[in-house]
Amino acid sequence: MDNHLDSPDYGQIKIADEVVGIIAGLAATEVPGVAGMSGGLAGGIAEILGRKNLSKGVKVEVGEREAAVDLFIIVEYGAKIPDVSWQIQESVKKAIETMTGLKVVEVNIHIQGVNIDKDNKEEEFPHRVK
Repeated sequence: MDNHLDSPDYGQIKIADEVVGIIAGLAATEVPGVAGMSGGLAGGIAEILGRKNLSKGVKVEVGEREAAVDLFIIVEYGAKIPDVSWQIQESVKKAIETMTGLKVVEVNIHIQGVNIDKDNKEEEFPHRVK
């Protein structure tokens, strides 16, 4: 569904849901502690999406004037999940409202996984085959 913003003098502005999703994904991935967006679970492991597929880790419901967002996130190991989640909510809300003029009524965070950097993996699992 496209978002319609009426401009009585010039016509309508239509913002596709995917555009709102991309804005949300970019804002979320800029928050420290976020490893990336999750594209779902494959074999019990959360798949990290690349920058080209960010909107796949976001579910957006857009009305005429409001939007609700669900983000599927992978956090870095050691990040304080409540703090990171709050920062994501603030960043996403601000980005969407600033860029689109929509009022964001919900930003729901779904933590799908924890990213352990390569150095930690080798220390914890030295027997692991590369």
